[in-house]
Amino acid sequence: MLYTIGAVCEKTGLSAPTLRYYDKEGLLPFVNRGNGGIRKFQESDLEWLRLIECLKASGLQIKDIKRYIDWFIQGDDTLRQRRELFFNQKKNVEAEIASLHLTLEMLTYKCWVYDKAVELGSLEAVKRLPEDRVPENIRRLKKKIDQIHAAAFQKNK
Repeated sequence: MLYTIGAVCEKTGLSAPTLRYYDKEGLLPFVNRGNGGIRKFQESDLEWLRLIECLKASGLQIKDIKRYIDWFIQGDDTLRQRRELFFNQKKNVEAEIASLHLTLEMLTYKCWVYDKAVELGSLEAVKRLPEDRVPENIRRLKKKIDQIHAAAFQKNK
């Protein structure tokens, strides 16, 4: 089945200018053209667009996505380069997830602190709470946050 640029926009959520930009940058070398140069997308082109969006979301730049596509076109002689690209991006995403998880833990801790401060009427009252009045999960978060900050402080010394 062939799709017009409008149909591809509906199916992917990408805008027509984005698709044209990808084409101009060489990210859509497999898209056929009909009469008058009108792009005619196939199902395989939609798969490429999904991969391009995934690689972009992983932090890969357009020029690096283009390099991957060039390697793909070159064939099996570039399997190692393509494999390395995906493993590197996977590591980058895993590091970003770990960083975001730490951020989420800090936000969770601060949400509890400010909920409690509102309940008790002051931030100082929260600081004076006996340890046994602080939920176990919040104590664990606080300890982890303190350890991370201490390690960062030592590293920057």
